[in-house]
Amino acid sequence: MSRIRAWLAVALGRSHPADGLASTAQAATLDRRQAVWLLAAAVLAVAPHGLWLPAWVHALCLLLLGWRGLIVWQGTRPPPTLLLLAVALAAAVGVRLEFGHFFGKDPGVALLALLLGLKLLEARRARDIRAAVLLCLFLQLAVFLEDQSLAVAALAVPGTLTALSALIALSDPAGRAREHLRTAGLLLVHGLPFLLVFFVLFPRVQGPLWGLPADAFSARTGLSETMSPGSISELGTSGAIAFRAAFAGPPPPPAQRYWRGPILTDFDGRTWSAAPATEAETPFHAPTGRRLDYVLTLEAHNRRWLLALDYPGAAGPAVRFTSDHRALSLRPVQSRSRFTLNAYPDARIGLDESPAVLAAATRLPADSNPRSRELAARLAAGASSHAEILARVIAHMRGARLTYTLRPPLLDRHAADRFLFDTQRGFCEHFASAFAVLMRAAGVPTRVVTGYQGGEVNPVDGYLVVRQSDAHAWAEVWLDGRGWLRVDPTALAAPERIEDGLAAALAAEGELPFMLQADMDWLRGARHRWEALSNTWNQYVLGYNPERQRELLSRLGTAGDSAAKLAGLLAGLSAALLLVLYAWAVWQRRTTDPVQRAWERFCARMARAGLGRESWEGPLAYGERLAAALPEQAHALRAVCADYARLRYGAAGTRDPLRALEQQMNEIRLP
Repeated sequence: MSRIRAWLAVALGRSHPADGLASTAQAATLDRRQAVWLLAAAVLAVAPHGLWLPAWVHALCLLLLGWRGLIVWQGTRPPPTLLLLAVALAAAVGVRLEFGHFFGKDPGVALLALLLGLKLLEARRARDIRAAVLLCLFLQLAVFLEDQSLAVAALAVPGTLTALSALIALSDPAGRAREHLRTAGLLLVHGLPFLLVFFVLFPRVQGPLWGLPADAFSARTGLSETMSPGSISELGTSGAIAFRAAFAGPPPPPAQRYWRGPILTDFDGRTWSAAPATEAETPFHAPTGRRLDYVLTLEAHNRRWLLALDYPGAAGPAVRFTSDHRALSLRPVQSRSRFTLNAYPDARIGLDESPAVLAAATRLPADSNPRSRELAARLAAGASSHAEILARVIAHMRGARLTYTLRPPLLDRHAADRFLFDTQRGFCEHFASAFAVLMRAAGVPTRVVTGYQGGEVNPVDGYLVVRQSDAHAWAEVWLDGRGWLRVDPTALAAPERIEDGLAAALAAEGELPFMLQADMDWLRGARHRWEALSNTWNQYVLGYNPERQRELLSRLGTAGDSAAKLAGLLAGLSAALLLVLYAWAVWQRRTTDPVQRAWERFCARMARAGLGRESWEGPLAYGERLAAALPEQAHALRAVCADYARLRYGAAGTRDPLRALEQQMNEIRLP
């Protein structure tokens, strides 16, 4: 406790009569040990940002930190102030040119990282150390602006410990590294109850706090509202999680795990794009058949679509439905979000589709894919219905020996022709696009659906995990009296893709991403355990939103909409925690050996005279040094230190020798 009090006193710019540490730390220059602590804290704060900062910014930060390390190693003088000002100005200009503005998340973090390196180069006094440590803590916080995963939270702990240790080294420059880390860890443990109280009770803010800058939601990956050859195969090697689903019962079989995303109707000969759709508060189809209830935990993708399981039924007020039978959020999904949804996989959709939608689903550019048009005309010749044309097209594609591959060749403008007649190698978007072109050329309304297909059940927590590599494209064909029917052309060439996933479909070609290879079961098992742990973090920490806070407070008997009650509860619990910590500190002080307390007071008194005891210095050696510094009282000082050593480390003493020792200590007169 005395070490913690000393750190607080120096951090606040005050001294304490019972510190036992040098009170001149504020005026002391930065010594080597302090510089090493500060440099380590800065490295741990800046290093994670290398994943997001521009390369030149990160390189300049490392150069500045290396410069400071060279100064510490060689003991040379810091650079002149004018040089640092010139570097700071050049760095600010570079950030402005890189980002085009100063007011935003990315330029702000870049400036903070550069300013930390510059601050270390000019750090000479205690206030410089404090300012540099604060910059380190801000940079630790800034990492969460990019990633709030469990791994990032775990990495923040050593960085915070090192930053606190740098502050403690300011008050105890001669202390051991292990002691500094122990004190810093104790401070963090003391703060955990307050962290828990504020996490549970402090009013939650819907969405991230950094949502105002224009770059706050940049760099989101996933599906888009267009599809061209190669656009989905780019996601095939990504193991990033797109969303998770927790079903009320057993999940549906793999053949029914179609997660509906953008519906693509417009086609320019190469690229498919979405057409406008009508929105409503209820689905545009009549739910029929069995119902599947599930909770969808969707990763941020900065779009409104929810990637709901075919076909979504009525949900809560935060969900909207479109005329092409998708589920949408009220606003773009800019942070990890939970939605309680349901699905009717056997429902019929589009039975009374409008003529305008059907007409749009048959349009083709007049000068595109001529060979596919000719093939469609032959297949449609003599057919008595659209259902017969559908059967003929499916039979042709099944017999065409098309190959499913993650690395299809590049295609020109007539992509369907090239795929069907020349390369015959493609990913799901090639199959879906070519099928839709053939059907439209034969006069059958057809559209392309993009989303995700499949998913893997995590055996640890039971969640169905859908990754970016599960991105998929299929088609929907409209038949009179039957509405829109799902047709997956990929299944014609690679049925194992639908039943067993991407790994099974590509295993024979040796194109699997590292994490999906069949001989890496041990690695996949480790990933399952880590992802289950991360999912727990996501659900109960990151997923603690205003709605869940209101539910918890209601169970505690506190109305979530009463700000006064919430503030009172927060203040009351915080005060109670402070009282508990104060009582613990008093108890710790009372249970300390009275001989040790007397010795600490004596050492503190000597320290205020500039004769503080080193942490490695024993009482007898300390007595000799004091005797040499104060020869007129040498005998008394040696006697005090010897008596303390005898009482502290010898046989158990009585109260009378302790009183005699205290009297000896009080008789020492300092100049």
